[in-house]
Amino acid sequence: MNPERMIPMGRLHGAFGVRGEVKLESYADPQRAIARYQPWTLRDARGVERPCEGAKVREGAKGLIATLPGIEDRDAADALRGVEILVPRSALPPPAPGEYYWVDLEGLRVANREGADFGVVSHLFDNGANAVLVARGERERMIPFKIPEYVVAVDLDAGTITVDWDADF
Repeated sequence: MNPERMIPMGRLHGAFGVRGEVKLESYADPQRAIARYQPWTLRDARGVERPCEGAKVREGAKGLIATLPGIEDRDAADALRGVEILVPRSALPPPAPGEYYWVDLEGLRVANREGADFGVVSHLFDNGANAVLVARGERERMIPFKIPEYVVAVDLDAGTITVDWDADF
């Protein structure tokens, strides 16, 4: 776990109004909590990053609206469409016992109770019913991230996840 690793926390979706405000999609829970994790790093589609400090976030009728320093008109706000908001992992509060940030699980080695090596965690995603852990080794496996049904143990210090999952599945 790298505390300075930059992780995505949101995305800007273009102009809101004519005064330079932008529509904001937040990955935080609750969504408005994204305002607490400043300063942000903004990364555009080309990978160019720039710091952003002092953003103000408010709730609009259809989602979050942000006011960013230096963005004064609709054209400047619209130019931010698709820009990703990144924060260092260290800016996030520690997870509650038995809870994990997905970013902290990426790269951990996955094995079942019998010791079959499934590779490492590539990423996780939400399928609507639950989170799904994607382990990539000699092949890709998608395992529901349900504790304790399928995920038996997570050991961040050892860098391992033990699952109750058949090696042939």
